Amino acid sequence: MSVQDSRPTAGVPHGDPAEPPSHRAELESRIASDMRAMTAESDRLGRVFGAQHSLSANDFRALLHIMVADVSGRPVSPGELGSVLGLSSAAMTYLVERMITSGHIRREPDTRDRRRVILRYDEPGMEVAREFFGPLGVHVRDAMADLPDSDLDAAHRVFGALTAAMAAYHREIAG
Repeated sequence: MSVQDSRPTAGVPHGDPAEPPSHRAELESRIASDMRAMTAESDRLGRVFGAQHSLSANDFRALLHIMVADVSGRPVSPGELGSVLGLSSAAMTYLVERMITSGHIRREPDTRDRRRVILRYDEPGMEVAREFFGPLGVHVRDAMADLPDSDLDAAHRVFGALTAAMAAYHREIAG
């Protein structure tokens, strides 16, 4: 085997050096395709959820970003959320007020900086989300039931790497 054959493709430092690069490229292509398909299904579910609960696409995107920020331990302020969503300050204020009135989110002071306000899911909004997405959780658990924990650990690492790559690319193109 030549040195060239043992080099990882696409800047990925791991992989079996005994596998031909074309196999690695095929795996990466299949993962990218799977991720696009999962994103499309997620979008379809989000649209159904939004339609059932009178949420616009921006409302649903806001809820998703609030949850991701909260789970990651970095709750988001209205201004930060507006930047992520590409909304003006006035549009963001309107969105936040609607979402608070509907019970989906609440404002609260940031415990690390009392001058800052953060957005969190409110209990009525969480209940609506649990009611809708709970059955999806059952489907996901059933779909993964026969997969060994080592596969789930590997999938978690792959999703983490893909998310980090997408975030890095976003930083590059967003300036």
